[in-house]
Amino acid sequence: MLTYDEAKQVLTQIVDTLPEEIFKELNGGIILLEDTIEDENEFLILGQYHVEYNGLGRYITIHYGSMTEAFQDATETEFIQELTDVLKHELIHHIEDLAGDRSLEIQDEIDIAEMLKHMDTE
Repeated sequence: MLTYDEAKQVLTQIVDTLPEEIFKELNGGIILLEDTIEDENEFLILGQYHVEYNGLGRYITIHYGSMTEAFQDATETEFIQELTDVLKHELIHHIEDLAGDRSLEIQDEIDIAEMLKHMDTE
């Protein structure tokens, strides 16, 4: 498992490999937070895309604590892949937001509904 500081370094390296155009208007950047957070269904929130009109602009948060809890048995390589996947997922939200598209947001809602449905049948 990566420490918080190691995860921060890896996240910077991942960002450096991506095309600069992806980050257009992501004026608040990408922030790695140490916290563990859950949604109203008690699902861990690994990352979030934020659009705030009060001056903070567009930014992404990755929740290190949530990631380490969700992937506690992951190898270092697996954890890095999950970190990459979460970042790319949030970047897709950003790109779609710029285009006025909600496809991934709608798919996330469908996926959560399916997970809740599955939990109700257990």
